[in-house]
Order: sequence, then structure tokens, then C-alpha cells
Amino acid sequence: MKLAYFDDFNLGVVKGDNVVDVSRAVADIPHTDPGNLMNGLIAQFDAYRARIAQAAADGKPVPLASVQLRPPLPRPGNIVCMAVNYMENGTLPAPPPINAFHKTANAVIGPGDTMVLPDVPAGIFEGEAEMALVIGKTASHVPATRAMDHVFGYVNFIDGSARGLPPPHNVFYQMKSRDTFAPVGPWIVTRDEIADPQSLSVRLWVNGVLRQDFSTSDMAHRIPRCIEWVSSIHRLDPGDLLATGTNHRGLSALQNGDQVDLETSELGRLSIRVRDDLARTWARTTRLEHREKGGEGPFTPQLSGKYAKAT
Repeated sequence: MKLAYFDDFNLGVVKGDNVVDVSRAVADIPHTDPGNLMNGLIAQFDAYRARIAQAAADGKPVPLASVQLRPPLPRPGNIVCMAVNYMENGTLPAPPPINAFHKTANAVIGPGDTMVLPDVPAGIFEGEAEMALVIGKTASHVPATRAMDHVFGYVNFIDGSARGLPPPHNVFYQMKSRDTFAPVGPWIVTRDEIADPQSLSVRLWVNGVLRQDFSTSDMAHRIPRCIEWVSSIHRLDPGDLLATGTNHRGLSALQNGDQVDLETSELGRLSIRVRDDLARTWARTTRLEHREKGGEGPFTPQLSGKYAKAT
């Protein structure tokens, strides 16, 4: 099942190129806003699934092209992002130590929304293509052998980053948790629809040019291990997001006016825009291209605009 929010946060089931409003089927779930409605539905999904399926079968399909899709998880309690969790197409000599960081739920935006680049002296702004897990039931100290029982579904996720902010070694919070830096969507795909989440293609385009293209099979620490490790540190609750990381080789600068499209196989396409009121510019070079050309540092330097360094 594909669950989406659309227009005035109506809950819908996506069927092909259409969506069916099933809001009435979940109206009795206690909630104060779309965020805790979705989280409450996820926690009780087994009790509501047949009712939602019937509402989707009986309801009137509406073309997706005629509605405004919203973030399907407007208010996850936790957004946990795995850090350096890909083998970079097998080029790393060994798996990096397992690591993660938190990202604020206030950063969530949805399909068609705009990532706003803030007025800060970042060396570069990037958007990392990721597949995220949606937690389906409370997970605390879960062994890897039972970890998948706690997955509700999967969703596209873009991890916005303002890299290189001063001072050194004081970066993750201010780099990752900016407003609008967590695009999610276009819908949640329930776990039963994905045969093997470790063999999905993840691709990201900037202005129609393919920049990232990798497979979830390249993860350094696979999904069960990620859940095991994170849940050993703190509890995960229904509706929480666990983003599984990215392959960094195709990352490139996001700039004013960009359109970014992320598509994970079987999860649909998430499209957002980028706005930078300072109109800063960078070369359209990926990290891999920058390194192959002998460039200094991990990413291409800023070319023009506020904070650009004189050369």
C-alpha cells in the first residue's frame, strides 16, 4: 500500500497515477494534526488496514497530477540519519565505523516544496539521496535478527547539508538541522510491497542531469544492523524515520533555482526546488569529478556571491 497526504492533508492511498481519499476510514484515530494522525495510524495499522483498503476500493480516484502532495510524514518523532554508510561503489577498503546523527523534524518538507539555503558561510550546500525506513512499532534494544519486524515501510529522503561551517569540529547540528533540509515523499510504501530493500536503485537528478546513481546493496551496514545499533542507544517509535545514508561520489552543489528529483525504485519520485536569496554559485562538478581533476578538499569551491573566497 502507498500512503500519501494531499491538498489539505487528506490521507490518500495511491493507485497508479491516481489517489483515493481514505480520511474517513481513520477519523477515529485520536489526533490533533496530520503528524500525529499518521504516526497513530502507523502504530495501529494492522487494525485499520482492511478498513483503509475497502475505502480505497470504494472511493473515487483522483489524478495525482491534479492534487498537491504533502510530506507523508509531517512530524516524525525522530529523524535519525546514518553517517558514512556506503562503501562508495566498493572503493572503501573496509566498512567505516557505524555512526549516525539526529535531524530536527522541523526540517521536513514535501513534494513540490522548496529547500531554502540559509545566509551562512557554508563551503557548499548538498542534498544527499537516501532511502529511509519508517518505523512501525516501538524498537528498543532490538537484535538484528528481529529488526525488520519493526519496519513499517520505506520512503525517499533528501538529507540537506550546509558543509564546511565554522568552527571546525562543531558542524553536524548546524550543518544538518536547518529548516527545509529534510525533504520526504512522495508517499510511504509499506514493507510488504518491497521484496528486497537491499537491492533498490537510488538516483538523484539536478535540473534533469543525473548526479547520484547507486544501489542500496552497497550499504556498509545493512538495514537490520542499523536498527539494532540505533535502538541500542535510544528507543524508536512508530512514525520515526531512519535514513540509511548515501553514496557521496555523485554529490554536487545545490544552487538557486535548481530542481532536484530523487527516485528510489518502487518508491516513486520526490521533486523539490531550491532557493538561495544570495544567488551564490558553484561549478556543477560532482565530488568524484572534483577529485579526479585534482581539486583540493572534498568538494568544489564556491565561485561567486557572498562568502566566496577571493582567488
